[in-house]
Amino acid sequence: MTSSDIVITRLGLRFLSRQIPCMIGRSGITSHKNEGDSATPRGIHSITGFFYRPDRVSRPSSLFVPIRPRDLWSDDVSDPSYNLMVQAPHEYRCERLTRSDPLYDVLIVINWNWPIAISGKGSAIFLHQWRRCCYPTEGCIAVRRDHLIWIARRVCKNTHFIIN
Repeated sequence: MTSSDIVITRLGLRFLSRQIPCMIGRSGITSHKNEGDSATPRGIHSITGFFYRPDRVSRPSSLFVPIRPRDLWSDDVSDPSYNLMVQAPHEYRCERLTRSDPLYDVLIVINWNWPIAISGKGSAIFLHQWRRCCYPTEGCIAVRRDHLIWIARRVCKNTHFIIN
């Protein structure tokens, strides 16, 4: 663990000596993640992507690339591109990254079940904006918007997520 790592526990998120309230999956933290279980995967995870909505926020740092209107994330266990970013149109079930709400305006992708995904072991584990305090996620980690932007401006490629 280094000082640039993000540590997640049931009590919140710790990064660069700051304690930040966060939400995790409604089923808590698990060592046995499965698609649709609403759990956040335990472990030490690296970051595989940095994205932002250029129509809604300014670029947090040079690491971030724009989310485009056709960007999707496959969460269909039968899709050969399961747990990967794909482009619309796509014949399998996917999550649209250009959401109408602000949850994915800034998005950090965690390497859970990536890059060669095991079908059904979980997809789309992100750090993103929360809906509101005390509202759990489907397995992601979520923080308040101002905290997310603060983190995004300081996170680096070798930052790890340590989820206990």
